[in-house]
Amino acid sequence: MNDMLDGIGGPDHTADDPAEREAAFSFQEAYRLQMAGKLDEAIALYERSIALHPTAEAYTFLGWTYSFKGDIDRAIAECHNAIGIDPDFGNPYNDIGAYLIERGDPWSAVPWLKKAMTAQRYECYFYPHFNYARVLEQQGKLIEALEHYQQALDYNHNYTAATKAIRRIQCKVN
Repeated sequence: MNDMLDGIGGPDHTADDPAEREAAFSFQEAYRLQMAGKLDEAIALYERSIALHPTAEAYTFLGWTYSFKGDIDRAIAECHNAIGIDPDFGNPYNDIGAYLIERGDPWSAVPWLKKAMTAQRYECYFYPHFNYARVLEQQGKLIEALEHYQQALDYNHNYTAATKAIRRIQCKVN
């Protein structure tokens, strides 16, 4: 399994159910195609995976692929589908928040990012903290933004975007 997919879950490629195994294969192949820039092919395979065995991961990654194509509305809709399957999965909450920020609606992103920060099943808590800090920084709330950038860095010590953001704010504050 690709390192990027470790901890993400998705359909179980070792499952007894042949449909679930095929869904896992389709999911992993879709991810490979997505990373290779073959977005339409990836979409078709994510949809196949979902048809065989719907998972929050497959819907979230399908949404992510739509975001690569610039279809933010569809990306958000797929994240809502993911939440409908597993409301404890943090990725779609953060992704909705990030898409809303990208769309220029940072205030609407805040509740989604806060849900991602407290999601029961999430491997990447640094993302919603980083995205929330971006919103705070845009609002001129530099000290609060600095705290959330630091929390992102605490969750992932190698997150260079957070390190750069912390330095940027420290320069502004000093």
